[in-house]
Amino acid sequence: MSEEYRIEHDSMGPVSVPSMALYGAQTQRALNNFTISKEPMPEAFIRALLVIKLAAAKTNRDLNLLSPDRAEAIITSVTALLEDGLGDHFPVPVYQTGSGTSTNMNINEIISSLAARQGTEVSANDHVNMGQSSNDVIPSALCIATTLTIKNSTLVSLSSLASLIRRKAKEHRAVIKTGRTHLMDALPIRLSHELECWACLIDDSVSRLQETLCRLSQLPLGGTAIGSGVNCHPDFSERILTILNQHYDFQFSSMKSKYKGISSIDNPLEASGQLKTAACCLMKIANDLRWMNSGPLAGFHEISLPSLQPGSSIMPDKINPVIPEAVCMAAAQVIGNDTTITVAAQSGNFQLNTMLPITAARLIESAQLIGSSAEILGDKAIRDMQIHDDEMQSPLARNPILVTALNPHVGYLKAAAIAKKARKEGKTILEVAVEETDLSYETLVKLLDPENLADGVFSA
Repeated sequence: MSEEYRIEHDSMGPVSVPSMALYGAQTQRALNNFTISKEPMPEAFIRALLVIKLAAAKTNRDLNLLSPDRAEAIITSVTALLEDGLGDHFPVPVYQTGSGTSTNMNINEIISSLAARQGTEVSANDHVNMGQSSNDVIPSALCIATTLTIKNSTLVSLSSLASLIRRKAKEHRAVIKTGRTHLMDALPIRLSHELECWACLIDDSVSRLQETLCRLSQLPLGGTAIGSGVNCHPDFSERILTILNQHYDFQFSSMKSKYKGISSIDNPLEASGQLKTAACCLMKIANDLRWMNSGPLAGFHEISLPSLQPGSSIMPDKINPVIPEAVCMAAAQVIGNDTTITVAAQSGNFQLNTMLPITAARLIESAQLIGSSAEILGDKAIRDMQIHDDEMQSPLARNPILVTALNPHVGYLKAAAIAKKARKEGKTILEVAVEETDLSYETLVKLLDPENLADGVFSA
């Protein structure tokens, strides 16, 4: 045998494994078999699974099922991995067996090898995996990793974005602009009201995700292979959750039906749907920014986003709204991820869902993308955008839609005729209304005041 390889054995026989690799036979079989892609499982997922192994070792030690020396070897090995970095020890790709067994065994083998280096013989299956099955620890790691990502990143960034938008709204409370429906001129609106709409979109996304966490944080640990808990101590589930909650300072709970938690990923699917909704909200805000920033001469030019980089390889002095564009692409990815997870959620045949790895990878990615997108949209676009009040004011007096305020006084058809004449003759609505109605000039000025219209003032 070449010095570059060693022989490892599993239940299927011998396997050649790189000499320096910490993993063993089952990991190598996975690398030999799963060659669709080299994309590894997300680091957040691997870390969650490692913490489960640490908590399981403590639990089994306390239940007198695992000797103190073996438990300590597992705990020390996991702690080292979590503190020193994961390195390249976890190469099993996303596109693998649908239960994630290859990733589970990859981690079990790594821990076993590190324990051996400490002088303690620890079996990957019998000791590291004690009281567990891939079928319950993989969906549990999925839910833990996604819950923590949403809690510590996604929600924090979204809430910060909403606060930043509201500060901008307060700063520019006096600015009134032309509203638009169908991308066409509509009634006047305060810029602050437009921004408050954005902030409310973000608020609702935060609320939806917070509500989702109460279900996403339910774990099927202790269910083992199908949910019945075979080969698992009856107190394992309660005890491991206590340790996990102490470690994370978060209240994870036991799945009411562990059969459900292993066979169904409806809770991750719900979380994906809420992340998709947040993506659509961010895309709406990003596209509004792009339109408002358009120009500077032939567009709306209501705002100027920060100039971050040259916008063209051929057109000098061109600056593009690159941050909103990047956010839109990230949002599109989240929407695509939700489609993937929707298909995956339909693969819970009988007692096991067999698309757990792709669900974990795409769901964690979505949570990270929403958090990063919210952060960059606030920090690199909205925070320092310039408001062009003069660009917004000049079209207001000429806006034919101001005639809407005359409907209760002259009727819809008469108001339409006034608007058409104003447009045809290049006059303001006020000028034509003075000619075509019996309303006093003072009344017309009040009725057609963009500020009153923006504030919804009704004058019968």
